[in-house]
Amino acid sequence: MKLVRYGKPGQEKPGLIDAEGKLRSLAGVLPDIGPAQLSDAALNKLQKLKADKLPLVRGKVRYGSPVAGTPKFIAIGLNYSDHAKEAGMPIPAEPIVFTKAISCIQGPDDDVMLPKGSQKGDWEVELGVVIGKTARHVTQKAALDHVAGYVLANDVSERAFQLERGGQWDKGKGCDTFGPLGPWLVTKDEIPNPQKLAMWLDVNGQRMQTGNTRTMIFSVAKIISHLSEYMTLTPGDVVITGTPPGVGMGMKPQRFLRPGDVMTLGIEGLGTQTQRVVAFKR
Repeated sequence: MKLVRYGKPGQEKPGLIDAEGKLRSLAGVLPDIGPAQLSDAALNKLQKLKADKLPLVRGKVRYGSPVAGTPKFIAIGLNYSDHAKEAGMPIPAEPIVFTKAISCIQGPDDDVMLPKGSQKGDWEVELGVVIGKTARHVTQKAALDHVAGYVLANDVSERAFQLERGGQWDKGKGCDTFGPLGPWLVTKDEIPNPQKLAMWLDVNGQRMQTGNTRTMIFSVAKIISHLSEYMTLTPGDVVITGTPPGVGMGMKPQRFLRPGDVMTLGIEGLGTQTQRVVAFKR
């Protein structure tokens, strides 16, 4: 299934995309799509619905993040060897973990606002994993059993804040609007192998990133197992898993986001996003 949340910010309603690509409302079936709706039992119940009998949503709509009430937004750094090389950093021996503020989560096509004083805004297309079942000290073999589905993510970053302001990556990762997710939460039955997904990102129509999840250093299963050693992963948590090469910081000369730029990105089976970059405003 492709589950969505649509409507004005803060007023999103649950829905799904049917076999013909049409938006159907789940408002009469679910209160929302959040942690309580992500268990295997809940998703199996939704699978049994006859999508063509659900109300059709007509006209152009805004999509929000496909997951409401995300408890934790966790990210993995330098998880593609070519990206580590372009960043001038060694290939990590184990996953590099940092967090993005849940307040940065937004819809897939909402504007990205550069923070006050930003000089080095950057882009990162990433595979996002949505947790559906509590994971605590799980094995790598069992890790994917704890996944509800997958989302497209843009790990928008401010490199000066990230790397030049005391060494805390979180500073450049959690600014408002820096966490576009969606458009869809694609349930795991539609993505049998998360290590075989093509991915790309353009800025102003120019291809910047081209990659595939098969070149990850640490697989999705390894990441989940590793994280579960240090924290309990709970339903609704989102984990983004690293980016392939082609970020602005790695270019020669370096290139960073400016107001008016447009980012377009996608991952095979997970849809596309488009964000216009805007200047800081209160």
